[in-house]
Amino acid sequence: MPMTSAADGAQWARRRTYAIISHPDAGKTTLTETLLLEAGAIRLAGQVRARGENRRTQSDWMKIERERGISVSASVMTYEYRDLIFNLLDTPGHEDFSEDTYRTLTAADCAIMVLDAAKGVEPRTLKLVEVCRLRDIPIITFINKFDREAMEPFELLDDIQDKLALDVSPMQWPCGSGNRFKGVADFKTHEFVLYKRPDDSEVSRSERVPLDGEAIHQVLSEDELTEVSEGVDMARELLPAFDRKSFEEGHLSPVYFGSALRRFGVHELLDALADHAPGPQPQAAAKGPRDVLEPGDKEVAGFVFKVQANMDPNHRDRVAFVRLSSGQFKRGMKLKTEGGKTLSVHNPILFFASDREIADEAFAGDVMGVPNHGVLRVGDTLSESGKWRVSGIPNFAPEMLRRARLKDPLKAKHLKKALESLAEEGVTQLFRLQVGGEFIIGAVGALQIEVMAQRVADEYGIDVVFEASPYDTARWISGSDADLEAFIDRHKTAVAEDIDGDPVFMAKSAWEVNYSQEKFPNITFSATKERS
Repeated sequence: MPMTSAADGAQWARRRTYAIISHPDAGKTTLTETLLLEAGAIRLAGQVRARGENRRTQSDWMKIERERGISVSASVMTYEYRDLIFNLLDTPGHEDFSEDTYRTLTAADCAIMVLDAAKGVEPRTLKLVEVCRLRDIPIITFINKFDREAMEPFELLDDIQDKLALDVSPMQWPCGSGNRFKGVADFKTHEFVLYKRPDDSEVSRSERVPLDGEAIHQVLSEDELTEVSEGVDMARELLPAFDRKSFEEGHLSPVYFGSALRRFGVHELLDALADHAPGPQPQAAAKGPRDVLEPGDKEVAGFVFKVQANMDPNHRDRVAFVRLSSGQFKRGMKLKTEGGKTLSVHNPILFFASDREIADEAFAGDVMGVPNHGVLRVGDTLSESGKWRVSGIPNFAPEMLRRARLKDPLKAKHLKKALESLAEEGVTQLFRLQVGGEFIIGAVGALQIEVMAQRVADEYGIDVVFEASPYDTARWISGSDADLEAFIDRHKTAVAEDIDGDPVFMAKSAWEVNYSQEKFPNITFSATKERS
């Protein structure tokens, strides 16, 4: 699918870049596939989904993902629908991967929140919505699995409002759930969308009948029609109508109901994205000619939110995912990092569903893959002038710290290279103790450690064990040279450097962090760090 030529210079306005967030098992991977199917980006679900327990989506490519049936790496899928270009950012679905998910959300202008109709808002969802709030990302809600037994609609909507402090505006109202599920009433068209199990070989097109016509009596019993009508009336009376400004500011979420597995309600969700999802948004800049990058600016600029190695095992490639913030990129352009490194981008990649193509051009809002050999890292900004640095892509203090122990001590140099390479990708964080030089691996959760161990073994041929370390938490430390020197002198064995050479205090407990803050009030202990 070639990109349309930008004759009028406003091609960026056609872009819609969004992510899907959910608690594990709410149906995010199924919804990702079904959105691509409904948009015509793939022909059959079977193209990206095997049968039974081996069901996978093209976004899930790593061995550990196939074995566990989870997504642990973020990727992007691009498709065209209603004369708009959609970039779907696939985020890790496992609870261990909040940091990688956060960085992916920095590249999104909108999010679809998927809820399990039987469970409502779950803990992982709560964390992800907090991340969206940090960036005022508007959220569209899709309540999934209505073909199974579900909570009552008002109970689900109350759950969203109470737990997420988010106003909800239902755009549809369901009739029953599980075996009693008949479909949804559409508030806008005043029609009833009939639920039918679609044939696997064709795209589902929902059948609609007017709510106030004769045909509705062929579809719903009198009790069902009364239930739906009363639900619609109560929802309109008790809940706010959709307001675009409130939605774009992240205060209100339009709500849709359906079943991703049965492909019901997904076409309506696709239309909702086309109708409501905002285009590329201005990007705050920590450095540059101005304090914000506008999508309509002439200069090409973008930021790296992910680096992925070995997506294609045949080529041992390393690709930086760059979200373009401004300008019209053309193949072969020279772009510079803020640090002065120049890259000639001859083979930029665009991702179309399961395919990868060389991009001749790309615009603000697009995500392109830039092959490189260790030049680019997460948080880097690329621009024509090299004067920009985008802000808002921090590292988080790890919640797990592990010590790397080699089974073959002769491979110490190889291990250093492997750990540094994976840390640059953002798979895990890497700290090196100032005394003794021991490597400590930092991660948000245990699964990251497993991924690290597997990739070190598979890609570098190194057998390494990540065992418990004496440290429980890490904090970046800053202050005057004299104050830092005094602190480090007092805590020599507990100070490390991160991959940028910045000092980090490795504490045995949260209590030790608090105690140290009291003893050294002029030192700042930070749980997040942005690249300087």
